[in-house]
Amino acid sequence: MPTAGSFGAVLRHVEGELAAGRLVVGQQLPPERRLAEDLGVSRPTVREAIRVLQALGVVRSGVGSGPEAGTTVIADPAGGIGAALRMHLASRRLPMKDLVETRVMIESVSVRAAAEAPRQGELDHAATLLHQMDAPGLDPYAFHQLDADFHVTLTRAAGNEVNTAIMAGLRDAIHQTILGAVATLPDWPRTAMRLRREHHAILRAVRAGDSEGAAERVAQHVRGFH
Repeated sequence: MPTAGSFGAVLRHVEGELAAGRLVVGQQLPPERRLAEDLGVSRPTVREAIRVLQALGVVRSGVGSGPEAGTTVIADPAGGIGAALRMHLASRRLPMKDLVETRVMIESVSVRAAAEAPRQGELDHAATLLHQMDAPGLDPYAFHQLDADFHVTLTRAAGNEVNTAIMAGLRDAIHQTILGAVATLPDWPRTAMRLRREHHAILRAVRAGDSEGAAERVAQHVRGFH
C-alpha cells in the first residue's frame, strides 16, 4: 500500500511543475509509468496521488483513447474546498454557525464591491436566476440549487476569484444540510416567498449602487435563513 510519504512525493512534484509553469490547465500529466520511473515510486503510488489530486480539483482522469483520455490538469478549486468542508462538517469539527458567519463576511464584502464596480454580465445572470426562482410550483430542491447559484454569482460579480471559489465550496458543502432542514419546515411556500423577496431586494440594492444597503440585506438574509 502506498504511504503518505511516497505519494506525497508525487504531489510535491506536480505542485512544483504547476508553480514553474511547466504544467498548465488543459495539459495532461505524463503517463503513470513514466511518472513512477522519474520519481522512483510504484505505479500504485502514482495512482493514489492522482486520486488525491482529483479530490482537490486539480486533475480529471479519463479512460479510453482520444482527447478526453489520460489525466488532465483542470482548475476547480471549489471542488477541493467543498470536499474538505463536507468532511470536516461531518466530523463536527466545523460548527455550522461559523460557516454561516464566513458566508456573511464574504458575501457582504462581495455585494459592496459589486455595487461600487458592477459586472453587468454577472448581475444579469443573477436576475435570470431570480426569474427562474419565481416560477410557480418550483420544488425545494430546484429552488435551493438556483438559490445557491444566485449567491455564488453575486460573489463572482465582485471579481475576487478566491472568494468565489470559497463560496462555491461552501455551497457544495452545506447543500445536503440545507435540503434536510428545508424538508422539516412547516410552511415551505411561505418561506420561499420570503426568500424570493429578500433576493430581489439584495439585487436591487446592488444595481442601485447602494453598497451598504446591499451588504446589510445580504447579512440579514443569510443569518435569517440559517
